[in-house]
Amino acid sequence: MATVTKRWTYGDYLKLDDDKRYEIIEGELLEMPAPSTTHQRLVGRLFRLMSEFVEEKGLGEVFVSPVDVILSETNVVQPDVVFVSKERSEIVKEKGVFGAPDLVVEVISPSTLKRDTEDKKRIYAEHGVKELWLVFPGERAVEVFTLRGSSYEICSFSYEEGSVKSCNLKGFELNLGELFKEV
Repeated sequence: MATVTKRWTYGDYLKLDDDKRYEIIEGELLEMPAPSTTHQRLVGRLFRLMSEFVEEKGLGEVFVSPVDVILSETNVVQPDVVFVSKERSEIVKEKGVFGAPDLVVEVISPSTLKRDTEDKKRIYAEHGVKELWLVFPGERAVEVFTLRGSSYEICSFSYEEGSVKSCNLKGFELNLGELFKEV
């Protein structure tokens, strides 16, 4: 006898009444573990630096997790940092971002490595997220991908003391020495 597993939707997600954090990846409800303090430091720095740049240039809005990004009824994610351009501000609603942000950042934790670097990367590409940043704290490295057609190409990469540049957020450059200091 085959077991039938529930296919979760955004509607089901809204009915959850606990204080845990979840994502829905292709209809599967996945609990998100609490991030480490190193993870939180990196997310905070990324948010601050990107937000200051975006606000100074009047380019849109930057959000920090937890914020729901509803890509479809069966794909609801919470990237660490999310940028939505002012030209696409209509996708930002009170309950979250409804559609593909212009840029998302995932700070990779050992417990979410496959989910972030494979599953979510594929889903982000399928839904049209223009730019994806993967931050690897253990390696002190950052990979920046840009969407070309239906898949990502590496746009910028560095580790340790180098810097990375956004391909879609023109002029935004991140010094890794500043990002990874004291982590």
